[in-house]
Amino acid sequence: MRGIVTVLGKDSVGIIAKICTYMSERGVNVLDIAQTIVAGYFNMMMVVDLSGSSEPLASMVVGLETLGRDIGVVVRLQHEDIFNAMHRI
Repeated sequence: MRGIVTVLGKDSVGIIAKICTYMSERGVNVLDIAQTIVAGYFNMMMVVDLSGSSEPLASMVVGLETLGRDIGVVVRLQHEDIFNAMHRI
C-alpha cells in the first residue's frame, strides 16, 4: 500500500529530517520525494510505501498532523488511491 504525504508551511531547519524520522520509526519507506522553497515557504510531496508500517494508517494520519503542528507546518497523509481520485481531472 502506498501513501502520499504533503507538507506545506514556512521554511525552517529540520522539516524533512523530522518527517522522515517519524516515517522511519514506523517502518515506512520513502519511495520518492520532491521539495521546493518559494519565497520562504516550504512545499514537499513524498510517495511512501506503507506496507511495512508498524502503525495503522489512521493513527499515522493523526500523528503526522500533530507533528506538523509542533514544527509549524501542515502535514497530510493520504492513501494513494484517495489522493489520485481527488486530483483526477
